[in-house]
Formats: sequence, C-alpha cells, structure tokens
Amino acid sequence: MSDPHQRPTPEHADWARENRLFEIRREAEKKGRVEAVGIRPAGAPFPLASPETGYYGIPLLKKPPWKWQIPLYFFVGGAAGSTAVIGATARWMGRDRALARDCRYIAAAGTALSTALLVSDLGRPARFLAMMRVFKKQSPMSVGAWTLAIFGTFSAAAAFAEMFERSFPSLPIRVMGDLAEGVSALAGLPFSNYTGVLIGASVVPVWNENVGSLPLHFGMSGLNSAVSILELMGHNHRALNTLGMGASAIETVEGYSIETSSKAAMDPLRRGASGLITRIGGVLSGPLPLALRVAAAFAGSRRSRKLRKAAAASSIAGSMLTRIAWLRAGHVSAANWRLPLEG
Repeated sequence: MSDPHQRPTPEHADWARENRLFEIRREAEKKGRVEAVGIRPAGAPFPLASPETGYYGIPLLKKPPWKWQIPLYFFVGGAAGSTAVIGATARWMGRDRALARDCRYIAAAGTALSTALLVSDLGRPARFLAMMRVFKKQSPMSVGAWTLAIFGTFSAAAAFAEMFERSFPSLPIRVMGDLAEGVSALAGLPFSNYTGVLIGASVVPVWNENVGSLPLHFGMSGLNSAVSILELMGHNHRALNTLGMGASAIETVEGYSIETSSKAAMDPLRRGASGLITRIGGVLSGPLPLALRVAAAFAGSRRSRKLRKAAAASSIAGSMLTRIAWLRAGHVSAANWRLPLEG
C-alpha cells in the first residue's frame, strides 16, 4: 500500500490521478478544508444534473404532503384573523357594537375550525402539541403554530366574555373581554397572512419565487373574505365596502403580476389545471368584486346591498379557489425536475 504522504512518481501508471489526490490531501492538511472543484470520472454512476437532462428525469423535490384540509385551513385562518382585527377596530371606535360582537364569534369559530383542520391533516392531536414544545422564530411553521394557539385562546376568551356579559352585565367581564379582544386582534393580524410566509419560505420553485408577495396576497384575500362574511350576515357599512374594494384592487394587481411574469417558475400559475383554477380564483376575488363594489358605492340603497352581496359571494369563492390553486401549483412545480436546476 502506498504512503499517502509520499508524492507519486511519473513512472506510476495513474500518475496524474494520484498526483491530484496527493495535492488534495496536502491542501486538506494545511487549510482544514478542500476548495478544489470536483470532477465527474468517466464511467462513474453519478449522473450530471442539468436543466436539459435532469437527474435521470427524477423530480428533485417531493410534492407537498398536504391534503384537502390545508387550503381550507388557509382560507378559514385568513378570514378569522382579519375578522378579529375588524371587530376590535369597530369596538374601539365605538361605531357598531353588533359588528364587533359578530366579529368575536366569527374569530372564535374560525379558530376552532382552523385547529380541527390542522390536527386532521397532522393525523393526531399529539403532533400539534409536539409543535408547541419549543418556539423557533426562524421557523414559519413554529411561529404559525404559536400564533394559532395565542389567537385561539384569546379569541375564545373574548367570545365567552361577550356571551356572559349579555346575561350578566358587569364591568370586570367587559374589561376582560376587551383585553382578550385586543390580544386576539394583535395575533390575528399575523395569523391572517402567515400562511403566505409559510409556503413562500419553502424550496418549491413557484412558492419561493413569490416569497415577497405571498404574505400580502394571502392577507388581502383573508381581508376580502372577512368583509364578505360580515356583509352576508347583514352588515352594510360603507367602511366594509371600502375595505373590500381595497383588498380586491390589490388582488387584481397580484393577478396582473402573475400573468405578465416571464419566469418559468410561474408557469404552474398560468398553465394546466392549476393555471385555470388560479385564473378563475383571481377573477372572482379581484376584478369582478372590485367592479361590483365600485358600482355599489354609487348605486341606491337597495341596489347597493344586492351588488355588495354578489361581490361578497364572488370574493369568498375566489379566495377559496386561490388557496386551492396555490397548493396545486406547488405540486406541479415540485414535479418539474428542470426548475430547481435552472438559474
């Protein structure tokens, strides 16, 4: 066996290869690391990955394991978080206590449903509890789980305080309810859009390509849904219509950005089944409700209510389809072995 510390001589049959190996060993001994660029030996079993050939044509990424519960969880969580913020604002401004009351109930119900959907996707409650053992600020999933726990706890407390106060009016119950509502609103704001951060921080190309816009996109979609739910419950405030117009306008801009992008990573949002769902959801949550709400702002009282209810129904359907579309686009993007190798 040759000495690894002895430089090979030219008489050796594999002198060039052995000499290079000797140099790499010496570099490792001196620097503690090897900066040399590796080579692919002829006949080696390791394929050369490239956008043209791929890696045996095998996807480099696994498809997201999420099932039908997750798009619904995204939708419900976004609406519940935005509703808590709307309700707290309405109560603090003293404009409409009935609106604030309904917002408390919607936020609490949304939290309960969100938790049930998440646990259902995880398979058993113990897995959700395991996520609460530690808090990792660098992990969107950990931050999201803790945000859900805080939001759910204080949303439920605010809703229970509202019910008790109606039967047993007292200052302590009112104060406790208002404090719980305040914390619920503070947690509801990030809870309404953290799912955009969650998928954007992944390695799935179509999600990662939109990491900067997904939080705003999901946040506005959640706000649109919250406003729409409240309007369908009979709340016809001009402020709600204005919020709906703003959210629909931003959704319209987001749809335009998707359509005009020339990046290959965006193709799942424009082509195939996922692209079709994206476009339908974008129209239903963007330009269509925006046009209906603008018309409602200048219409008579009776016609305005009909237009706003039509806009609300469109927004809810569009928001739900948008979540489904992003999940399907993620599956398509992960299956495309070319995308991770490009660039």
